[in-house]
Amino acid sequence: MSDIDWDSARASNRANWEDRVPLHEKAYGISAFDEPGYLTGVIRTDVAALAPFLPDGTVSGLDVCHLQCHIGTDTLSLARAGARVTGIDFSPGALASAARLAERLGIDATWIETDVLEARAAVNGDFDLVYTSIGTISWLPDLRRWADQVAALLKAGGTFYIRDGHPALYAIDEHAEGLTLRYPYFNDGGPQVWDDASTYAGGGTVAHSRTYQWAHPLSDIINALLAAGLQILSFDEGRTLPWKFAPRMVEVAEGFAWPEAERGLVPCTYTIIARKEAG
Repeated sequence: MSDIDWDSARASNRANWEDRVPLHEKAYGISAFDEPGYLTGVIRTDVAALAPFLPDGTVSGLDVCHLQCHIGTDTLSLARAGARVTGIDFSPGALASAARLAERLGIDATWIETDVLEARAAVNGDFDLVYTSIGTISWLPDLRRWADQVAALLKAGGTFYIRDGHPALYAIDEHAEGLTLRYPYFNDGGPQVWDDASTYAGGGTVAHSRTYQWAHPLSDIINALLAAGLQILSFDEGRTLPWKFAPRMVEVAEGFAWPEAERGLVPCTYTIIARKEAG
């Protein structure tokens, strides 16, 4: 745990994410977008989960705000699925990368550099869908403020979607030989401190290796959304991840999972779909 202030933690995290941009431009395989119908696996999964809760079962024609969009591969996949997209991130390098890819593909998108906790003040317009996925809110210390931004960005009757790593997963020692608890499940105030020059995708290392992340139990996540006035429509838990959380994980059709004998023991993701009350 650390008692670092938010501004300093954010600056350290942003330097780390800036360093990840050129590494992820290679690791994400963005040349796949040269195929006109290509969508990321994350978006294929998330759009299918969203379909029963959208007016026409599709994101086509919707105004979508993607929070913590990084280099924009999922944002542009949403655009290819027919959405009008706005991507928000705190990394100028990531947004520049996203803009270059959008221009190369001829996709219209809006990119806004801002902290997600300040999103409403930085973004014009209200959205049919606010979307975030995956590996996002552990970087944020204040979920009540985060959920307030989500609610403020939504139109009346608009939908919020999040799929993220499960808090129970994040409590596991990723290097242990079995499923062993090591890290806090509950948020006891300060962030966890990490010093790791690798990233979750591809090879290479970053110059700014120190990051700060916060544990958020499911109760805190759900209660923050409820306190912001959102109605929970769906909650789900999954057994696979789109990235390799631990060396022992094995590759499966949907991404990565624990060895088969352990797959029923711990969830890897959670998905929440919520709605803002109609006016």
